[in-house]
Amino acid sequence: MSTQQTAQKIFIQMSGAPGSGKSTMARVLGESIGAVVIDHDIIRSSLLEANVPFDQAAKQAYQLQWALAQDIMKQGHSIIVDSTCNFEEVLERGSGLAQQYGFVYWYVECKVQDIDLLDQRLRNRDALTSQRTGVDRPPAAAHGARAGEDSHALFRKWIENPCRPLDNTIIVDSTGDMEMLRDFILKRIIG
Repeated sequence: MSTQQTAQKIFIQMSGAPGSGKSTMARVLGESIGAVVIDHDIIRSSLLEANVPFDQAAKQAYQLQWALAQDIMKQGHSIIVDSTCNFEEVLERGSGLAQQYGFVYWYVECKVQDIDLLDQRLRNRDALTSQRTGVDRPPAAAHGARAGEDSHALFRKWIENPCRPLDNTIIVDSTGDMEMLRDFILKRIIG
């Protein structure tokens, strides 16, 4: 599907466990609809590389993410926010901004059921400072902040009990072909 500008302005909020393909899908969708993609991991990694402590970097990254999203929306561009949606407040903030600026809100969840496949993907990617390098390998910058966590249980929670809205929700099995998944998503979003 070629790049197309849509008449309606769209706000897409990506979701899914680490390694599920959120960032890849965000980029593919962004290219297809001419949307600006905000990658939370780039923001958080930049803060970590500036020696902001791990717990503070996460909070500040969300603040910067929403400030950038709001500015981009004021400029009239469709937007894709590529960050985890593990908390209701993240969904509320995204859908609230969409409503405030008259954008159509969509939630796109990339789902991979196989934790071993997620682990393989995490181990094979070029990880940013803020990203896991395996299911059992939290970001190096965490410096013990996640000591004692049961990583497999955490991933199962992300997979089986995600935080998602009731409406305008698209869930894709992101083990499939990204272009086919993109086309499926775009058919739902823009018809």
